[in-house]
Amino acid sequence: MKTDIENAIKVLKTGGTILYPTDTVWGIGCDATHAGAVKCIYNLKQRHDALAMLILIDHPGRLQQYVSQVPEIAWQLVEVADKPLTIIYPSAKNLAENLLAEDGSVGIRIVKDAFCMELIRRFNKPLVSTSANFSGETAPAIFDEIHPEIISGVDYVVHWRQDDLSRSQPSGIIKLGINGEIKIIRE
Repeated sequence: MKTDIENAIKVLKTGGTILYPTDTVWGIGCDATHAGAVKCIYNLKQRHDALAMLILIDHPGRLQQYVSQVPEIAWQLVEVADKPLTIIYPSAKNLAENLLAEDGSVGIRIVKDAFCMELIRRFNKPLVSTSANFSGETAPAIFDEIHPEIISGVDYVVHWRQDDLSRSQPSGIIKLGINGEIKIIRE
């Protein structure tokens, strides 16, 4: 795991892309503050850049670095979540513009996975996390389900957990409005 984290950080610092296991499905990631790296992911996934991607952070204390105003309910949702939860926040800041939704919102998931937590902590920036598949295709739950073109299209492939056959599910998604509105996107 240590070598993978070191190699991934080298690639991320140069604006590169990585293929890595997350707390849900395998993901394609990059520095969430680097617009060029974000564009590379859109191109690789053959995805229109009007479709926002989410970011991963390692600790709730980082939320205020990337969201102008964290709705009070968000802290409660983060605390009680018993499975991975992505929350879409209004008014994102300090992130690559091409990462955000048209309304300026961003999806953020606070990871509990040891690998992701350590990678983000040591990189000291949020990571883009989008499923390791072409746009419109099924998200890969295990490494063997990732298309070879996706694997060859990133700058670094993490070896950690490639042989793990436990099948994870995508996270739940909740969108929070500026005035306290709550919308469940995916349970």
